[in-house]
Amino acid sequence: MNVSPLAPKEFVKLQALDGVKMQTVEAGIKYSGRDDVLLMIFDEGTSVAGVFTKSKCASAPVDHCKKILTNGVAKALVVNSGNANAFTGVKGASATDQTAKMAATAVGCSPDEVYLASTGVIGEPLDASKFDGVMHDLAQGCIGDNWHNAASAIMTTDTYPKLATSTVEDSDILINGIAKGSGMIMPDMATMLSFIVTDANIAPEVLQALLSQHTETSFNAITVDSDTSTSDTVLLFATGKKGAQISSMDDPRLVPISKALNDVMHDLSMQIVRDGEGASKHVQIDVTGAVSDASAKKIALSIANSPLVKTAIAGEDANWGRVVMAIGKAGEEADRDKIAIWFGSVRVAVSGERDPDYSEEQASLAMKGDEIFLKVDLSLGDGHARVWTCDLTKQYVAINGDYRS
Repeated sequence: MNVSPLAPKEFVKLQALDGVKMQTVEAGIKYSGRDDVLLMIFDEGTSVAGVFTKSKCASAPVDHCKKILTNGVAKALVVNSGNANAFTGVKGASATDQTAKMAATAVGCSPDEVYLASTGVIGEPLDASKFDGVMHDLAQGCIGDNWHNAASAIMTTDTYPKLATSTVEDSDILINGIAKGSGMIMPDMATMLSFIVTDANIAPEVLQALLSQHTETSFNAITVDSDTSTSDTVLLFATGKKGAQISSMDDPRLVPISKALNDVMHDLSMQIVRDGEGASKHVQIDVTGAVSDASAKKIALSIANSPLVKTAIAGEDANWGRVVMAIGKAGEEADRDKIAIWFGSVRVAVSGERDPDYSEEQASLAMKGDEIFLKVDLSLGDGHARVWTCDLTKQYVAINGDYRS
């Protein structure tokens, strides 16, 4: 598989982070010749927060994580690629129970401290015995400086591993994160997974509030193809190795930590969009002047998810009529005669009609390159939103047409 043309020119190097170690292994879940299982082990006292798919057909690992999340503590994380363990009935629940128990035995903790995630084909039972032969060796081989292998082991149709890191301003607190996702991406919290770890000392309820807040402007503001996975999971772990515990959202020490976390989550979510299946262009869509922020976001996503808009972008066609269509079908308040539209810095429409200074040449130039900026002003209120997507190419059809072959 060719690496996405939008991939980073070089991969960031993630430092070992105090309180977490990890290892990967080839267990033969689906793939041959590559690692497909990740184990992370956390020191005692690690707190955890999570956001998950809102799909009514959520996977068995999602159910498991949601059930134990109220405990607020974590000792281990097991992730496999190649099989989503979704729509697998009682067999799926049994597989998660067995996997959690195997990991708990290998690590020395309770199964309620073991978090699970699976990604891959939906509807295929996951053979938990695959983990039995590797879990002990995984636990024994865990090291701190293994982030690149961790990010690679959780990939499915991804063309590159996704990693991000940030050091909190004026401190030595570190935040590291990995993610996977390329298709079935419109998280509603894609097939997307993300695991972020900090050595800050943060109480579970504060950690949860932070994660939920930044998810809305990162993972929940991206779309590749409008499809929400059964398996979407973002877990944030705080090992508690740096400083006294932060137990309130009003603690001033949280401000730079929140900024650094937002930076990591934004970076990871952009990497997912830039690795959209078959993508050749990264697209930012801004909607202003809506009646509310929520309305603006629905309109922005309507534009971002329109196959006609996305194929026009792939063809470098400044077809603003398709943007008008997507605004109109969103079901949100809009006045046709007040709408203005820009491609890049070129205003193509204003006051509900083509801009009197419209230039096809300038509009076409705005569609060149791999970064596309689209703006809509509804002129109705103060609501605004920003979302990101990618174009829709023939390669997307080819990838998904052959997905199970």
